Amino acid sequence: MRRRRLLVLVTALLALGGAGTFAYVSATGVKGSAGQTAAAYFEAWQGGYPDTMRDLVADPPADFVQRHLGLNEELRVEKLELRPGAVRSTGEETAEVAFAGTRTITEMGPWPFQGTLRLAVRGTKWKVLWAPETLHPALKDGGSVTLDEIKVPGVELVTKSGIKMPFNSGAEPYLMELNERLGTVNSGWAINARTAGGQVRRLVVYQPPPARQVRTTLSRPVQAAAARALDGVRQPAAVVAVRASTGEILAIADRLGGERAALQTLYPPGSAFKVVTAAGLLAAGLRPDSVVPCPGATRLPGGMHEFLNPEGKDRGDLPFGTAFTQPCNTTFVEQVGSRLKAPGLAALAKNWGFDGKGLATGVGGLCGSASPADAPDKIGAAAMGTGSVKATPLCMAVAAAAVDSGTWRAPRLVTVKAARKLDGAPPKGAELDGRVTEGLRAMMRQAVVPGSTVGRGLPGGVSGVTGTAEPADGGRKHAWFVGFRGDVAFSVLVENGGSGDTAALPIAARFLKGL
Repeated sequence: MRRRRLLVLVTALLALGGAGTFAYVSATGVKGSAGQTAAAYFEAWQGGYPDTMRDLVADPPADFVQRHLGLNEELRVEKLELRPGAVRSTGEETAEVAFAGTRTITEMGPWPFQGTLRLAVRGTKWKVLWAPETLHPALKDGGSVTLDEIKVPGVELVTKSGIKMPFNSGAEPYLMELNERLGTVNSGWAINARTAGGQVRRLVVYQPPPARQVRTTLSRPVQAAAARALDGVRQPAAVVAVRASTGEILAIADRLGGERAALQTLYPPGSAFKVVTAAGLLAAGLRPDSVVPCPGATRLPGGMHEFLNPEGKDRGDLPFGTAFTQPCNTTFVEQVGSRLKAPGLAALAKNWGFDGKGLATGVGGLCGSASPADAPDKIGAAAMGTGSVKATPLCMAVAAAAVDSGTWRAPRLVTVKAARKLDGAPPKGAELDGRVTEGLRAMMRQAVVPGSTVGRGLPGGVSGVTGTAEPADGGRKHAWFVGFRGDVAFSVLVENGGSGDTAALPIAARFLKGL
């Protein structure tokens, strides 16, 4: 095999050396040709003779030899193969040769690369115009290349049906976390290119084949639909889907940029929290057809803050179900303030997972929090899904699942047994009142009826609600859409996306159409 490789190189070098097109006639005083110099350089490089290479270079740096030996040592190169192309003239006294090469790395095997050898006449000889990128393109402008040991999965985590995960699914951080929790993380290797400014680009990764497969609850078609629904979205965003009847997490497409933010980071849910507050108000005696006021502005008794509808619009008296479908913030502030008050709202939220405690998903996570509101203004803020009320995207998907199935179930990414082993006992499920869930389903279905402003673009059979929430730092509002279709409940969050109607709902539509 080695003899054949040498024959290939020799053949290429003979072609270079015989390139008389670039040989000067004796009258010029220049000896040899660009092809001959290139052939000699490639032969010395592949043979491992940097001293000979240096003699063929015009003005070589003082550390020329060390750069070659150092790169081989850093990357643990076992052998080098070079495949030069034809000499190409770039001027009367300049030429270049494009080449392909393969470095065989001890830990990784063959690693191909490409480059260009540039030559020019210096004095009476053709010389190589060497630059760091001659060794590898990533070394240009002060860059460096390193071989780094990395953590890689020790098992292959697959979907519930045993199929591989979709490419660039957004679930990768959660799968790595699960691997680490299973104690099955192995050592792999990566070749990283670093710019002079410190930016790192991974060129190639090697990881040993996984010893076995472990199935998660993720569904390949649902995960793929969630991931592709986020393609092209410029703002940080996430789509989380849950099987309503079991609590199994079907998809986590997380491009929020945080540390597993879809399960760990708490956001104000804004008007998407109406799913929870409406459940409490229905349990307290309201019906979807109960007539309630929707003033443009309101202030709770004893409070200082004036709560507004969008643009301060006064919608007068209307059915509670209609207030749910409209941006009637004031309706919920007034009804929560009079019917639930502080203790009732906190207890209600706790039953929906807003207790600040961790979840036993297999990879941890949080649902939400809602501290008891002890003042009128705090009660009003909580009624609007702001103030002390916070939720993860997972939490809001679970809330939608509870409406869909009639039972609040703890979510999980693995089997019940595995989740219990990894995270401890899950929170207990809670069956919802049948009249409450029936009313919520009707209102969520009405909120996105085909042809309405909100429902435009959604496929049939969807129930849901949009949400817009102002972040604590006063930046651009977060956009939500929470809903379900069939046995799939989901939430969409676009961080600082603005309106739920314009930012989150189109993502939900793409997700559902992709199922």
